[in-house]
Amino acid sequence: MKLDERQQAILNGSEGDVKAKVMKTLVMYGDAFGAEKMVPVTGKYNHLVTSFGLSVMSEMYSLMDKLIEAGAVSEQKFSVDPRPIDKNIPTNLMQKLFFKIMYSKQESYENQLNKLGLMDKNAFTCACYFDEVGNKPQKGEVLSWAESSAVVYANSVLGARCNRNSGIIDLFGSVAGYVPYFGLLTDEGRKATWIIEVKCEKLPQAQILGSAVGMRVMEEVPYIKGLDKHLGNELNENVCSYLKNFGAATASNGAVGLYHIEGLTPEAVEHGQSLIKSDAKIYVIDDAELERVYKQYPCIWKDVSAKPAMCFIGCPHLSIHELKEWTEKIEEGIKKNNRSKVALTTVLTSAPAVIEAFEKTEYAQRLKNTGVILSYICPLMFMNNPQCGKMPVITNSNKLRTYTSARYRTDDEVLGIITGGEK
Repeated sequence: MKLDERQQAILNGSEGDVKAKVMKTLVMYGDAFGAEKMVPVTGKYNHLVTSFGLSVMSEMYSLMDKLIEAGAVSEQKFSVDPRPIDKNIPTNLMQKLFFKIMYSKQESYENQLNKLGLMDKNAFTCACYFDEVGNKPQKGEVLSWAESSAVVYANSVLGARCNRNSGIIDLFGSVAGYVPYFGLLTDEGRKATWIIEVKCEKLPQAQILGSAVGMRVMEEVPYIKGLDKHLGNELNENVCSYLKNFGAATASNGAVGLYHIEGLTPEAVEHGQSLIKSDAKIYVIDDAELERVYKQYPCIWKDVSAKPAMCFIGCPHLSIHELKEWTEKIEEGIKKNNRSKVALTTVLTSAPAVIEAFEKTEYAQRLKNTGVILSYICPLMFMNNPQCGKMPVITNSNKLRTYTSARYRTDDEVLGIITGGEK
């Protein structure tokens, strides 16, 4: 790899031994992927994926201390993925005990994050690009992120440039101020190797469409045709919410870091079909194909016929627009089913900053009246508690379904179950 004068100096120890090791790690990382050079990180803020103080991650805490002691802190302020626990979500004694053991380092780890450059004490969300959070990169900016749902959104909807990095590598990019130049940072790496032809009669469920695309293309780049017929050509609140959920499913059910949607996403609008490689493969998706994909999802509950005990909505975190939509739908559902509250423990999750803004609206009390819990939690971290993983939990998130024992149901099915309309 060719380094410029400053990069080489950092590697040689001009800014301390610890920062030299950070740079060496990034160079080795780049070499593994054939990077020929390093490029500056140009985004105003970074975003880190490791937000959870798991007791077993002692080496990470030791590493953080070494960075802090050496003054090798992030050159950018950063946001972090969601916190793993929230006392407002009902848990039994065994679940509480496991959380206490699992995340025993949460407080001390958050102190480390503050010293390293956390944006503010509540900058914990997987959807850092929400306006309320303030970490929304601009088109063309180079990032050092790792959170898969954030990376795919930044690349695809915002037109920023970021590879699917790992945890710690995301921090190292900020500490050094540089990342290896390969993959989705390059023009060639952003070209599509798949054409996805959407031939559905109506707008498909974002989570199932994303799942189908992700499982087929894996880590490659898809160029999607036919979806703009349903979504239009404007990146408004509805469309951005749809693409957030679609992208998260492509990234978790596959390993997609970038997608293009004809007539809609910025690079597709700018470059059109010139983004498609000449040997691109084709995958046709119609309603029957989506039904096939949905029916193949396994249910790994101990009792597959069990009555759901809890529901999580918001993985990735919900926007304020989605919070308002779900409030209205839940109100209508419980009224239709002659109920005053939801039929089971239902948790909507969002960024602390979004929740703060939402609570200033009339919708906050309306949602509270339905019995729904509004939380900043990471549902995935909650479900990774072995005692919580035993519960029959439903979700409309394909990401949560993929990484936990939660069972996926469509938006309409979830609404029917939580409002007592479906048994």
